[in-house]
Amino acid sequence: MAERKIEWPENGDLVIATIESVTDYGAYAKLDEFDKRGLLHVSEISSSWIRNIRDFVREGQKVVLKVLRVDSEKGHIDLSLRRVTKRERIEKVMSWKKERKGETLLREVATKVGLTVDELYQQAGEKIDEKFGIYEGFEKAVKEGPESLTKIGVPEKIATAFAEVGEDRIHVKMVKVKGVLEIRCMKPNGVKIIKEAFAAAKVEKLRTADVKFYVIAAPKYSIEASAENYKKAEEVFQKAAQSVVASITKAGGQGTFRREK
Repeated sequence: MAERKIEWPENGDLVIATIESVTDYGAYAKLDEFDKRGLLHVSEISSSWIRNIRDFVREGQKVVLKVLRVDSEKGHIDLSLRRVTKRERIEKVMSWKKERKGETLLREVATKVGLTVDELYQQAGEKIDEKFGIYEGFEKAVKEGPESLTKIGVPEKIATAFAEVGEDRIHVKMVKVKGVLEIRCMKPNGVKIIKEAFAAAKVEKLRTADVKFYVIAAPKYSIEASAENYKKAEEVFQKAAQSVVASITKAGGQGTFRREK
């Protein structure tokens, strides 16, 4: 995917690097995302006193570094380790891993639709990368279906392949929201009305949203909504619970619900 590769990093960028050699005055590191080499001066390795540089960095080690200065004409890049916070390091590593996985999945899609990776990137990957990011595009296709990609101009065949590969290779974490329904219907066919109310509880059709009901002890029932985030889970919970209560009330019964904290 050479089309989207940036040749040089910018000042302040966080980069993934591999330590290639260690000297008395610092270390030389290869910037994995740019195929460039930079200097990590001893003064930028740690804020504390350094007795032995190899106590902090060693050959072959993967590290997150901050770009201090870039001189593209001379080919010099100055780097820092001590200026990278713990949170920045964690977030950069996670982002880098997602990017690498996205590229791996993109190659699988290319094979599936009979294109080279470059052809696939030109026809669809560039649009997805610009709008969501490659890995995030796969997540989007899993959560919302191929139409989430076709609406930004991705051909249907490729969008479908994105969704299929994503479903096989990406585990979407689900969160749950729980609550209690208390419903009564004294009609002769009350049990049937309650069952139908549960069956009719409609939720938005999403691949990563679900709602379930469990009997606690009549007239109390547990309701459990699952989705990819708390906002969506809460939305699913509210819609389903309101639907049940509305159905019971319409049939002449009574119903209330509450969200568990």
